[in-house]
Amino acid sequence: MPFTGPDIVVIALVVLVILILFAGIKTVPQGYRYTIERFGRYTRTLEPGLNIIMPFIEQIGAKMNVMEQVLDVPTQEVITKDNASVSADAVAFYQVLNAAEAAYQVANLENAILNLTMTNIRSVMGSMDLDELLSNREVINDRLLRVVDEAVRPWGIKVTRVEIKDIQPPVDLVDAMGRQMKAEREKRAQVLEAEGFRNAQILRAEGAKQSAILEAEGQREAAYREAEARERLAEAEAKATRMVSEAIAAGDINAINYFVAQKYTEAMASIGSAPNSKVVLMPMEASSLIGSLGGIGAIAREVFGDQQQQRAPAPPRAPAAPRSTPVVNPFDPNRE
Repeated sequence: MPFTGPDIVVIALVVLVILILFAGIKTVPQGYRYTIERFGRYTRTLEPGLNIIMPFIEQIGAKMNVMEQVLDVPTQEVITKDNASVSADAVAFYQVLNAAEAAYQVANLENAILNLTMTNIRSVMGSMDLDELLSNREVINDRLLRVVDEAVRPWGIKVTRVEIKDIQPPVDLVDAMGRQMKAEREKRAQVLEAEGFRNAQILRAEGAKQSAILEAEGQREAAYREAEARERLAEAEAKATRMVSEAIAAGDINAINYFVAQKYTEAMASIGSAPNSKVVLMPMEASSLIGSLGGIGAIAREVFGDQQQQRAPAPPRAPAAPRSTPVVNPFDPNRE
């Protein structure tokens, strides 16, 4: 059956409506934002899901990825503050927060972020010494993040992280750093050894000091004890002398006999122990010593005549004739 004119018009209208519907219905995937332009001017942003636009009047301008993206920063040469040349590379993470600003505020967004990051890496790392650069990567990362994020904020971009991946000094500089580290550790070892020797000397000196103090205290205590003993001995001798004197004053002949006999015995002991004595004459019988004491008592009775008459003591024995016995030194060279 041939189509007539009205049928063709109806079919054309149906096809046109279907094309208009397909042109006006837009599906936005998750993680993306689409900008809508009306006659070339931005009007709104399409969110993820099913959206309807005005066909032939509105069109999609830019399809922006709002997921967090990774930007690899290539290796570049950096001159540090102390004129050391190092190679550094990094990685940056960013996210689009405002699709319209990211689409219309800057052209070639990734290239702009990359060049901005590289420029700030040179600025931040160039303001630091090599030692500080190698030991403070976290500080470098924080400074880079703060500076780059502040610079890209007008573009509707949020820089979440900037990380320095590697820093490579020149080979000769690495060798010099190795020698420096070795010298530093040797110096530290020598310092520790010197401190140990000093502490040992101090401890020995403290020990000697304490020993001397204890020895001095011991000597002082011994001297005190010795002086106390001599004092007590002197007191005892004084008391004994006083008692003998009182007994003699009271006319006790036995007291003076005891006193004289004691002194006589001590004198004989001193004579016998003298180193220059060769021959010593001394009484060998105890009766001779008693007779000598009796003679001394007779002399005392004559001195204390009046007091002797009250006590009538027995007459003393006649002293026996002392017999002298030579004492021969066996070590005398003149002995035959």
